[in-house]
Amino acid sequence: MPTQVIMPALELAQETGKVLRWIKAPGETVRKGEPLVEIETDKVTVEIESPAAGVLRDVTAQEGDVIPVGQPIAMIYAPSEASTSTLSPQGRGESDRPRPADANGDRVKASPLARKLAAEHGVDLAEIKSSSGKIEKADVLAHVERRAAASASASAGAAARLAPASPKARRLAAERGLDLRALHGSGPSGAILAADLPAAAASVSTTARPEAARGDGLSHIWRIMADRMTVSWTSAPHFYLVREVNVSRLVTWRERASKQSGARITYTDLLVRLVAATLLQHPAANASWKDGGILRNREINIGLAVAIEDGLVVPVLHRADTLTLKDIAARREDLVARAQAGKLRPADIQGGGFTISNLGMYGVDAFSAIVNPPQAAILAVGRIADRVIAVNGQPAVQPTMVLTLSCDHRALDGARGAQFLGALAELVEEPLALLS
Repeated sequence: MPTQVIMPALELAQETGKVLRWIKAPGETVRKGEPLVEIETDKVTVEIESPAAGVLRDVTAQEGDVIPVGQPIAMIYAPSEASTSTLSPQGRGESDRPRPADANGDRVKASPLARKLAAEHGVDLAEIKSSSGKIEKADVLAHVERRAAASASASAGAAARLAPASPKARRLAAERGLDLRALHGSGPSGAILAADLPAAAASVSTTARPEAARGDGLSHIWRIMADRMTVSWTSAPHFYLVREVNVSRLVTWRERASKQSGARITYTDLLVRLVAATLLQHPAANASWKDGGILRNREINIGLAVAIEDGLVVPVLHRADTLTLKDIAARREDLVARAQAGKLRPADIQGGGFTISNLGMYGVDAFSAIVNPPQAAILAVGRIADRVIAVNGQPAVQPTMVLTLSCDHRALDGARGAQFLGALAELVEEPLALLS
């Protein structure tokens, strides 16, 4: 039996997904697990893998279509099933495609000239729509032109896929008629980003599409991210807890850990390790508000807010409490690189129970983040700076960091939030406490 390809649910609140591009064209042979189609949600752009091996056919969702979750968008036919028929450009076999009516038939109304042109170009009259109810010569010619344009676009897309590029860069390159293979990328592993596209081409695009300058070209990810944050801000009763911590021992720990492991350990990696340990002690902070109740998460899965070209995504470090510091660094680096290149997998953004947002590298002293629904809390991290604080009752200059815990009061109250932040602050100031 053929296998359905459905619009997947990549996150809890997702209702629809947008088809950005088909990596495989209708009629192509695919392997199970091979990238099949690129889908965009409110959080991320991901490549959906083929659920089976066979031939891609019956593609019903075109590039740019927004499809409800769970709706079929294509079929994968087994090689034995596909070999029994000749595939059409739309991926359907002659055995299962609608047959046009013959000269004496009445199922498809068409003029004799339209029938003749359709036969010459191999067009199925049942695929053509006419406003008058009867297919004429102009209808057939318009259909042939659209099919030719779609074929050219697919060929251009296949060539562009030879060069690693972010989804936005691919779309802009296609709009501007640029060959990505001729460009040099500044992204991870040489991936081409939108900023790498020639400025001259950008000016042409702006002239050709003035609506982009007016803001109508806002990305799908950014637009839905804005909607979700608005819902969070207006529906979740936020409150904030702030703690300034002495990070002198944290700085020493990072230096030693980097030297001993040979890995590039960041302060975010250290915080993931410390937050995971604190969530073990205070599981109330590892919760979600869902269906009018509090849901305690069984695993400690920590999301990291990552800025990309089109907005913000939150890839997840699953079971962070079981990972070594070196493992955390390796996975964080991999997730961030693939997020910025638009190569995250569905599992990479699912299951998050707590989020860390670090803006310290941008020189921000402190900030209050918006809770990432349906999670109960998010930790906002500011920069490390030398400040005058009391040490043993005397003023001293020490490196400090400001931590701000944003909480959804429906799932986490002030006392439990304060207990979590206090325990985390103690670990930050004395990381050796992890050993006990």
